[in-house]
Amino acid sequence: MTKIERNERLIRLCLLVVAFSAISVLAVITIFIFEQGTPIMFKYGFKNFLLGQDWYPSEKSFGLFPMIVGSLMVTLGALIIGVPLGLASAIFLTEFSNRRLARILKPFIELLAGIPSVVYGFIGLMFLIPFIRENLGGPGLSVLASSIILGVMILPTVTSIAIDSIRAVPDSFREGSIALGATKWQTVKMVILPAARSGIVAGVVLGMGRAIGETMAVIMVAGNAAAIPDSILAPVRTLTSNIALEMAYASGEHRQALFATGVILFVIIMILNTIANLTSARQKKR
Repeated sequence: MTKIERNERLIRLCLLVVAFSAISVLAVITIFIFEQGTPIMFKYGFKNFLLGQDWYPSEKSFGLFPMIVGSLMVTLGALIIGVPLGLASAIFLTEFSNRRLARILKPFIELLAGIPSVVYGFIGLMFLIPFIRENLGGPGLSVLASSIILGVMILPTVTSIAIDSIRAVPDSFREGSIALGATKWQTVKMVILPAARSGIVAGVVLGMGRAIGETMAVIMVAGNAAAIPDSILAPVRTLTSNIALEMAYASGEHRQALFATGVILFVIIMILNTIANLTSARQKKR
């Protein structure tokens, strides 16, 4: 074996170790969370955790259903706000604006990803919540406020990935569509977007992951009431907020219940990602 072959073999081994390190870290985190959180779920029953509506740790009541509903409502609201805006921005920057304007606007959109979440929460606390309280009613701290803040936070992720996906579509697709008499918008709607669907769905999945996993901004604007919200103007507590608010002083079964909250959050994220990936694969196959 020559020196070059030995070096290539060593580099290949190093790359293999690096590749498996990410999987190993994920496996360790998963094992730790499930080890800490599942015993109390077996003790009190999965049904009580998933469908119970009362969260009183001091009274051994660990119902997480209000937090599950709150997390899903906030995430859905963020996707309703962030995905159309992100996709529209990507379409405009790639298909309808000149390249000079796109080179200026895209970095500004991507800068939104670098703003700390606590800054988003502070802006929502100072401006958005009073606006909702004075014009729409309610306490201001609500599902709507959380959805708007998270919608803005996922905007750069959805936009950037959608832009890359649309730009990856070959120019021959555009030229062929226009040659057949289609307008610019018809080309975008019926040719470009279907061809870039898998990449766009990937961006939506990443945005969804950030929305459901966000903690600090949501704590500041959601109200953190451990009850099922009866409207988008009602306060809400998410699973992540529940863990962050109580982990500092939790002990015993209370601490185990918070780890169980993490287990349920982990399972929900895996289910949502699996559904999104299966949908993307089915559309791509079509």
